[in-house]
Amino acid sequence: MLGPAVAQRVHLGGDTAEQLKRVSEPASEQQANEIMTNLVYTNLTVERIEDAHRLEHNTFDTVATEDLYAVDEMVNVARAFPDGNFMVLDRDDDDKLIGLGMGILIDFDFDHSDHGLTEVHGEGGVGNHSMDNPWYYGTTIAVDPAYRGQGVGRQLYALRKGCVTKHNKAGIVAGGVLPGYRDHIKTMTADEYIEKVKAGELYDPTLSFQISEGFRAVQAIPNYMRDETVDSYAVLIVWDNPDYKPS
Repeated sequence: MLGPAVAQRVHLGGDTAEQLKRVSEPASEQQANEIMTNLVYTNLTVERIEDAHRLEHNTFDTVATEDLYAVDEMVNVARAFPDGNFMVLDRDDDDKLIGLGMGILIDFDFDHSDHGLTEVHGEGGVGNHSMDNPWYYGTTIAVDPAYRGQGVGRQLYALRKGCVTKHNKAGIVAGGVLPGYRDHIKTMTADEYIEKVKAGELYDPTLSFQISEGFRAVQAIPNYMRDETVDSYAVLIVWDNPDYKPS
């Protein structure tokens, strides 16, 4: 389990490259001090599941509800893997839950990497989870829009990486959302869009951030979550743990 951690100022989410460029400028000393004192990073508890559920569903409001967590599934995940699930609270706003990062440990099959998010969860949200499995699968990450640009996303990724290192896992896998693809869906395929983001020719508010965090963008995943705005595409992203020691 973990105690409070200090955030850094990096953007997660947002709709346009211009928004991200504005908020990714270095914070002033006063802003940095405010970030350090008011946000608390800790493990997700069952008592805050209703708040976590609300945040995820508000964040992914274009995704079919059935493809997001149900409350009971979140409870199961928090109980089964407390070390790997995190929340962010604002101490200056009555401990409001403003950030969320969840995941389970799975045996991911890279030879058959097309998959849907609900397939990864398994029964009850934890059917495929085992502490013996080698890969941390990031199932959801959400940040309240009012807190984006304050390093919340970067710190959540750091906590995930720390968990992977602590438990000597191979790395992190996830199906990353592609919010910027909605603006290019009529002119290119999802794989073409991903390649342009990787090359720096296009900026995606989420994928570009993940690449900056050391993730590899492998390929498009069709039918990942039902979201008409991006034709239900996601991108397979992978972070390899440099300290992993296979048993």
